[in-house]
Amino acid sequence: MLKLLAITFALSSFLRADASNAQVEDFLKKSFSNNQNIKSINIKVANKTEVKEHEGWSAYIVELDAILKKENRQITQKMVWFSNGQVVTKELFDLKSSKDMNEFISVPFKDEYYNKSNLIYGNENAKHKVVIFSDPLCPFCRQFVPEAVEYMRKEPNKFAIYYYHFPLESLHPAAVELTKAAVALELKGAKDVILNLYKVEVDPKERKNEVILAEFNRVMNSKITMADLMSSEVLKHFQNDLKVADSLMVNGTPTLFLDGVLDKTKMKYKEVK
Repeated sequence: MLKLLAITFALSSFLRADASNAQVEDFLKKSFSNNQNIKSINIKVANKTEVKEHEGWSAYIVELDAILKKENRQITQKMVWFSNGQVVTKELFDLKSSKDMNEFISVPFKDEYYNKSNLIYGNENAKHKVVIFSDPLCPFCRQFVPEAVEYMRKEPNKFAIYYYHFPLESLHPAAVELTKAAVALELKGAKDVILNLYKVEVDPKERKNEVILAEFNRVMNSKITMADLMSSEVLKHFQNDLKVADSLMVNGTPTLFLDGVLDKTKMKYKEVK
């Protein structure tokens, strides 16, 4: 999919220095429409931000919906495009550091994404809002998340901790049912589910639901069933977490936002006053 759509364009006269979202959308739509494999396409600029330390360059976060002719199926994806008003390109590198500017572009965490059902610790009116996207079977997450949560939950008026499930199914298939079980237990009113979730020991490649649930229930001292995992409430919460992650272009774990801004260091919460 990405190889089909990821094309780099250069243009010397189409975009002015004050290129609008509409101009970028129109240019990309015309360019992609030339691809014979695409039946129809819709492009929208979801966000625009300046490229730090590169004056004159802006990053456009683009949402793309297309229908392929051959398979007659719809694909949806987000991508970043750069423009300085004279050219538009898919990739932008810093000559001195050789760093890919894509690594420094992120979508801000909007207020509408803060769901009370994702607030696991702290006061929603706390001074700082911390958002964590995590996979409970990700090795780094298993080290980072419990420590970070334990650190912040001691100060509920300082930190509001929001947790969003983001199982990496291709790497840890067992994490999908494991996170659904956690959601089901939370909806039943259980406390400290997220912290205890990282104590569950199960093979990340495990695909037998009975094995996954048995270990989950043993650690949690619960009686979650497959029927619980398939409830509409659980599936709605689970899908919403994935939807928020997609909107923010989250593609790895753990991912942490502090006061709406992506924290690539994942440690700035320790620096706030």
